[in-house]
Amino acid sequence: MTQVRPERGPVSPPSGELIGDGLVLRLIKIWPAIPEKHWALAWQFCIESSEGHALGSISLRLGDSEHLRFYAGHIGYSVHEAHRGKRVAARSVRLLLPLAKARGINPLWITCNPENLASRRTCELAGGTFVEIVDVPPDNEHYKKGDVRKCRYRFDL
Repeated sequence: MTQVRPERGPVSPPSGELIGDGLVLRLIKIWPAIPEKHWALAWQFCIESSEGHALGSISLRLGDSEHLRFYAGHIGYSVHEAHRGKRVAARSVRLLLPLAKARGINPLWITCNPENLASRRTCELAGGTFVEIVDVPPDNEHYKKGDVRKCRYRFDL
């Protein structure tokens, strides 16, 4: 069961931890929006085991834009190598979905590179529906980093 403590307002970050499925998501950083770079306000969480071991991180990007829906996604995650293969990312995504819904994000999109089979499986395990693979425009920051295509997964909240 996911526990979400009471919120303070429409863009206020969670005041406590998100707890469930053997994980704890603890807010560690708030990234400001940078509109000229198409970056949305984002909340970054440390993913911890219920015993307090750091397993990775996950971010929820707030807002709705073409950049989020097609290239960046509303959620991004990274799991430390020693903890991969244990469905940590999928379980963390599922913990964030009620918070995203409470913030008015619906549908929620997660994107990944087509060759990233682990991330694609994460999206499926977390309940996402594969929609398509899109080409990233050459002027996009992801393209400049070498990401020329993105898979898009839709989560209806």
